[in-house]
Amino acid sequence: MGITKYVEVGVAFPSRGGAAGFVEGEIMTEGNTDARTTALAWLVRALSFAALLGLSPASPVAAATPLQLTYRVTHAVFGDIGTYTNTVESTGDGATVLTRAHFEVSMLGVRMYREDSESTERWQRNRLVSFHGVSDKGDGRAEVKGEARGDNFVITSPRGTVTAPAAVQPANPWSANFLGSNTIMHPDTGRVEQVRVSGGEQTTVKIDGASISARKYDVDGKPRYSVWLDARGVPMMFAIDDDSGKITFTLSKCVRCGLTDLSQMGLRAH
Repeated sequence: MGITKYVEVGVAFPSRGGAAGFVEGEIMTEGNTDARTTALAWLVRALSFAALLGLSPASPVAAATPLQLTYRVTHAVFGDIGTYTNTVESTGDGATVLTRAHFEVSMLGVRMYREDSESTERWQRNRLVSFHGVSDKGDGRAEVKGEARGDNFVITSPRGTVTAPAAVQPANPWSANFLGSNTIMHPDTGRVEQVRVSGGEQTTVKIDGASISARKYDVDGKPRYSVWLDARGVPMMFAIDDDSGKITFTLSKCVRCGLTDLSQMGLRAH
C-alpha cells in the first residue's frame, strides 16, 4: 500500500483510490450572478478583517484575547482524522499566528499514521517577516525556518535553502490576505511554488445545520485547494484535493468572532 503525501499541512495517508466528495460541510452554489461591484465590496469587507488583526497601518492596539479558529479535519476515506487550530494575536503593527495540528489515521482499530506539528508566523503590516515550524510524522522532527531579508524571504529546511519573493504566504489560509499573493510556501517542507487564485463566487456553506453565506476561492497549485470566506473574511472551510482523497477543514469553534454557537452565523436549517 503506497503513501501519498499531503504537503499543505504535512499529512501522509495510505493511498486508497481516487478522491471522494466532502464529508464535512455541504456546499450549495447559488450561482455567479452578482455584479462585479458586489464581489469587490465583499472582498473589501474580508480584507478589513485582516486589518482588524493587525495587518494594516491603521490596525488597532492588540486585543487582550487573541482570535482562535479551530477546525475539525476529515478525510473522504478515513473520516475524522484530527484538529487544526490557528491562534492569531495582534501586535499593533502586525500579527503573530500560531498553528497547531494533530492528525491520526486508523483502520480497524490499528493506528496507521500520526502527526503533530506546530508553526509560528510573524507578520509586520502585510509582510511575513519570520516563520518557524516543526513537524513530527513518526520518523523524527523536521524543522523549517524562514526570515525576511531585503526584498526576499529566505527559507531553510531539510531540503536546503531557497529564496522566495517578499510576498510569499504560508499555505495556511487564516485570513483573506492569501488572495493577494501568487507564491506560497509549504509549512512542512519549505517548498515554494507559484499558484493562481481565482473564484470569489457567492455560495452557501452548511456547517452543523447552519447555512452560512460565503465566497469560494480556488488556489491552483499542487495540490489544489479551495477556501470559503464569510463576509468578515473568516475562513469557514477549506479543502485540499489530496491524491488519497479530499481533506476538509471545517470551522468548529471561533474565539473572538463574537460567536458562541456556529448556528448564530446563519439561518438554522429546518
